[in-house]
Amino acid sequence: QVHLVESGGGLVQAGGSLRLSCVASGRTFSRYVMGWFRQAPGKEREFVAAISGSGSTTDRADSVKGRFTISRDNSKNTVYLQMYSLKPEDTGVYYCGAQSRWVERSDEHEYDYWGQGTQVTVSS
Repeated sequence: QVHLVESGGGLVQAGGSLRLSCVASGRTFSRYVMGWFRQAPGKEREFVAAISGSGSTTDRADSVKGRFTISRDNSKNTVYLQMYSLKPEDTGVYYCGAQSRWVERSDEHEYDYWGQGTQVTVSS
């Protein structure tokens, strides 16, 4: 069982930055692929970024490439999402998830564990 808790969301102006954190419980954190997803009002949850268990491999959605960076610190059981040059369309609830297969990293249905989410609002 893995318990995930996100933090770091908030209200920011367009062009600003935020760093989200997701802390996981348990002693097997490094075994999990960690992903960030977001859900805007009235829209489906969408993939944002993922990182392999070791942290050596990452992937990001085209919409955030060049602006968002995912990283992890396995000694702290924490995964981060650093967001730069934020746009109003980045607004939504951001969730972190954990699962075991890299090949399924962008499929929300393959994630076994989810946090409660953290709200990010970007004003224009």
